[in-house]
Amino acid sequence: MEQRNLGKSGLAVSLVGLGCNNFAGRIDFAAAQRVVHKALDLGITLFDNADTYGERGGAEEHLGRILGPKRRDIVLATKFGRPMDAAGKLQGASRSYIIDACEASLRRLQTDYIDLYWQHIEDPRTPIEETLRALDDLVRQGKVRYIACSTLAAWQAVEAQWTSRVQGLEHFIACQERYSLLEREYEPNMGRMVEAYGLGLIPFSPLANGLLTGKYRRNRTLPQGARLTVTQRMAERYLTERNWEVVERLAEFCEARGRTMLELAMSWLAARPAISSIIAGATSPEQLEQNVRAVEWALSREDMDEIDRLTAN
Repeated sequence: MEQRNLGKSGLAVSLVGLGCNNFAGRIDFAAAQRVVHKALDLGITLFDNADTYGERGGAEEHLGRILGPKRRDIVLATKFGRPMDAAGKLQGASRSYIIDACEASLRRLQTDYIDLYWQHIEDPRTPIEETLRALDDLVRQGKVRYIACSTLAAWQAVEAQWTSRVQGLEHFIACQERYSLLEREYEPNMGRMVEAYGLGLIPFSPLANGLLTGKYRRNRTLPQGARLTVTQRMAERYLTERNWEVVERLAEFCEARGRTMLELAMSWLAARPAISSIIAGATSPEQLEQNVRAVEWALSREDMDEIDRLTAN
């Protein structure tokens, strides 16, 4: 498994990371255990979790129980910020909440430090300096080693980097954004910011919730139990006329080269600027191995130009 530095930091992560969002939700503990053990066998070192995954804490609990002594061999990432209760009181990026959220994640993960701690979403009620000072304290205490941001607007990430620099605080080393062949909104603004500040990019939803796996066909019955089959909100977002047209063009591109759509989706991301690791969830060891093997296609410059043409609006 190829290892890449996360942005300009000294933290090395595997090119393919394991997203733990299926744990304690779509798959039970035994299935999660099989996936984690397979990930370790394949050389995956980045395990990306969040406090809200698995019905508010379940995914962290499962991963903590499964890893045991292997915890020291991996880069353990988790997130804070999204609501952890129905009333909406346990959320945000205030000092008081971050400190409590970190302690709760450490307990669930059965560890004394988090390698990479993500601010999951923006918190418009909390000044970024307060958030960064709290995270800086956690780093100084040894409970967190690196910090990063997820789904912030470009201007918010710039403000955070400027605040860290001026105030002498820990700074974000990476960002996590929705990015795939079908969703390239990241590129014009966030992409330029990431390049300017030397951040590492970790895209999530690289397969557009399954539409880029090749298992969906227009005007055919959707795969039983698949995410876009059972989740109406996601189906409305992804199963659009424009996406079907792009997928069909990309399918022809793959067929002409004897490759799969999965290989194209993963290898294209691996070739994009600033990519440090690609987060892909998995519900079985077989699916995980397919994701790992899919990054082995070395796309040429001509291939990349043709893909740009095929995916252009």
